[in-house]
Amino acid sequence: MNVLVTGNLPESIISTIRAEHRVEVNPKDEPMPRDQLLSAVADKHGILSMLTDRVDDALLDQAPHLKIVANCAVGYDNIDMAAATQRRIAVTNTPGVLTDSTADVVFALMLAVGRRVVEGDQRVRQGHFKHFAPFHFLGQDISGKTLGIVGMGRIGQAVAKRAAGFNMPIIYTSRTRLPAEKEAAMGARYENFETVLGESDFLSLNVPLTPQTHHLVGADQLRLMKPTAILINTARGPVIDEIALVQALREQWIGGAGLDVYENEPFLAPGLIACKNAVVLPHVGSATIETRTRMAELATQNLFVGLRGGIPPNCLNSEIFT
Repeated sequence: MNVLVTGNLPESIISTIRAEHRVEVNPKDEPMPRDQLLSAVADKHGILSMLTDRVDDALLDQAPHLKIVANCAVGYDNIDMAAATQRRIAVTNTPGVLTDSTADVVFALMLAVGRRVVEGDQRVRQGHFKHFAPFHFLGQDISGKTLGIVGMGRIGQAVAKRAAGFNMPIIYTSRTRLPAEKEAAMGARYENFETVLGESDFLSLNVPLTPQTHHLVGADQLRLMKPTAILINTARGPVIDEIALVQALREQWIGGAGLDVYENEPFLAPGLIACKNAVVLPHVGSATIETRTRMAELATQNLFVGLRGGIPPNCLNSEIFT
């Protein structure tokens, strides 16, 4: 069958697909231009997509033979699920494999913001490090501070496990509360969203992007946080009202922010880049060799099963098979 791979994946992955199917690959490390993407899908039976690809009605109308969209990501807000399901096109994602690498980046951002790592690196490189001074360039401790977790799914729980090594009390809120024995094992206390906002020294957002979580954290929520609190977002950019965040950082409603995702990615809200109390990463939460390879392999497995007409292991709309 005909397959489109919209990202520049390793040759080991492409050769696996090519062994069974005809493959067209985007050879560049950037998203396919929209007109090229719409043209490329015309004869395709399967798409191995990236989270930067907008798979909507307009695209699906151009792909009459399409059987599966295998998204190489956990999130799938780039895909119109209703439109795909209506056309009986399977949609899959890659859950589980990026849990640990994303949780690691949560702590990388906590440490980078809390201990002013990026500022310190820049100071040394610019030649401004002249001598040690006992009360100069102070950050804040991570150990023993209260960690708030919003969204206690796979990644939220992985973040909680890492917090144990820093002796951090954990409070959390989530759509589904954990069983009491799991809370006890993690040392996690369930609270409502407002309480988590108000008590956290570090706040990690780990929720999917849905209509309910869009701008979950805006001006009102930022004002509930401690003036020393640090906000971490490795989930999806639109979970935060970025304009409000810039104001909160400038006016020091909160102590800082560590961001790996952005509301209008890859563009940042005006003024964000100038906020010295923010550390900004280029969406690298899952960017390790091991994790990105496993994601591509899992997306390929989903693709193969879908092309054969089976129910892929990570199918998001399995009702199309009933």
